[in-house]
Amino acid sequence: MWRTAEFVSPKHPDKICDRISDRILDYCLEQDRDARVAVETMGGHGHIYVNGEVTIDTKKEIPIPHLVDEVLGEPEIYDETHSTSVNIVQQSPEIGRGVDVGGAGDQGIMVGYACDENDEYVPEEYRLARSLCKHIYNKFPYDGKTQVTTRDDKNLFVVTSFQNVDRITLHNEVSEWLKGTGYGLMVTHANPAGDWEQGGFDADAGLTGRKLVVDNYGPRVPIGGGAYSGKDPSKVDRSAAYMARHIAKKELIRKGRRQVWVYLSYGIGMKEPLQMTCLDEQGYTWDIPSHYPVYPNEIIEFLDLKKPIYYETAHWGAYGNGFKWDK
Repeated sequence: MWRTAEFVSPKHPDKICDRISDRILDYCLEQDRDARVAVETMGGHGHIYVNGEVTIDTKKEIPIPHLVDEVLGEPEIYDETHSTSVNIVQQSPEIGRGVDVGGAGDQGIMVGYACDENDEYVPEEYRLARSLCKHIYNKFPYDGKTQVTTRDDKNLFVVTSFQNVDRITLHNEVSEWLKGTGYGLMVTHANPAGDWEQGGFDADAGLTGRKLVVDNYGPRVPIGGGAYSGKDPSKVDRSAAYMARHIAKKELIRKGRRQVWVYLSYGIGMKEPLQMTCLDEQGYTWDIPSHYPVYPNEIIEFLDLKKPIYYETAHWGAYGNGFKWDK
């Protein structure tokens, strides 16, 4: 069987936008644990636009342009001047009234997943793509992508595209990374469109939430569709997705399965999920055991989600990286 997944570096334009949104979220939670935040970022070609809703108990102005500069000002990420436009309003009271009583901030379907293919409990092709991306990025911290295809014969097809890294160097980095993985290399394509120096916002526009499959488990696993970045934990498409992952891993181990999917669905303003289902690789289903917290406020308390922890999730993904819901 052939399986493919990709991963992007933190300086990919879409990931820059995710990171800006989550840096703003973390700042708001530092000021007020109960902040309601839904912030979207779009950027490219010298212009950054931040839009959304923030309800926060503080008299301090949220220094959004400064937070944007903080993210963009990391070494090598952005050498040009840029403008930042901000349009932030308070959360709609009609949305807020459902959250105020402990209900979900929106309707939605969340999918959690775990498998026994590696010690990160994520699909192996996804783990490999992320591992290779980290390996290259640690030496060359630029805009880039990796793509890995696995086969049953343990040989890999690899594609790497990285800014400011020539093809020969990329080939060498793939060979170095491959050592000790237990895999062989069938084909590698390095910068197949040619070497490139223009990256990040200089080359392309980015948008919060446009790397949903990378943020989840890769293309093998279905996703509910809601983005994570820029959203406080009252938004179940973030908090309940993390809880679904936690349940999937626990149930995988408890039942000795090879793969487990967990499905949680909610209605806006409702505490109790409309669906609470586990599914294994043989198609067997069972209800989520009652000892797992599934009400929105219970999830937030159980996973301790009112802390400013989200900026880190926007770098290398939420799963397989040691966050509380992975334990």
